[in-house]
Amino acid sequence: MTIDSQSRITLHFELAMEDGSVVDSTFDRSPATFTYGDGSLLPGVEKKLLGMQAGEKKDFELKPEDAFGQPNPANIQHFKCDQFGADMELNEGMVISFADAQRAELPGVVQSVSEDEVIVNFNHPLAGRTLRFTAEILNVEVAGK
Repeated sequence: MTIDSQSRITLHFELAMEDGSVVDSTFDRSPATFTYGDGSLLPGVEKKLLGMQAGEKKDFELKPEDAFGQPNPANIQHFKCDQFGADMELNEGMVISFADAQRAELPGVVQSVSEDEVIVNFNHPLAGRTLRFTAEILNVEVAGK
């Protein structure tokens, strides 16, 4: 059976940077199982799996548009230092959790800190990056069975 839009798929995968550094992998733990289109994998990754069968292993290059998109300049926000607690030590590169308008958690990375301003980047850390995705398909079945 080949992967189509009605498939439930069990696979091992590895997501890596262009330089080979691994971002996430299941090869050293239990495989992942998902139903095509359930949001577990990025849509651009799912499309690359179409037509694969159990026993196949492939490497794919993921351009930013197939992965986490391009960085959005509107996602870089400027805050006055006094908007943070006086006891909070702010350092470049640290991740701070904010709440969005719906009170959902929104992580931001401190891009820079000056005497009166903190610049926080809310883009996904992998936005704008070309990545490598390796998939080893272990099982394919009709979803819901």
